[in-house]
Amino acid sequence: QVQLVESGGGSVQAGGSLRLSCTFSRDIYTFYCLGWFRQAPGKEREAVVRIDSDGSTKYADSVKDRFSISKDNDKNTLYLLMSSLKPEDSAMYYCAACRIVGNSRAFTEWGQGTQVTVS
Repeated sequence: QVQLVESGGGSVQAGGSLRLSCTFSRDIYTFYCLGWFRQAPGKEREAVVRIDSDGSTKYADSVKDRFSISKDNDKNTLYLLMSSLKPEDSAMYYCAACRIVGNSRAFTEWGQGTQVTVS
């Protein structure tokens, strides 16, 4: 069982920046992909960004050009740098790891979440 621990959330004014971190309890290169998701109160969870093992990324249109995902295999840590934050970015942010199940990505490992509030 792998553990994912997020950190770095907090409160920030609109236009500000935050960097989220997600530390894994085992080697992250073993996963096909890693990602960040978010869920605001009363809304469904949405995918923010994904990074595959080959380094390719896929961002949600709402965060493209403002957010940046990166990873450090040596530290087993996934990052999300969020810039030009907007109030609509406020949500609980979760990191996750995926495997290939059949022909699809399946996010099977999840962190406990870190709250981001933009005012």
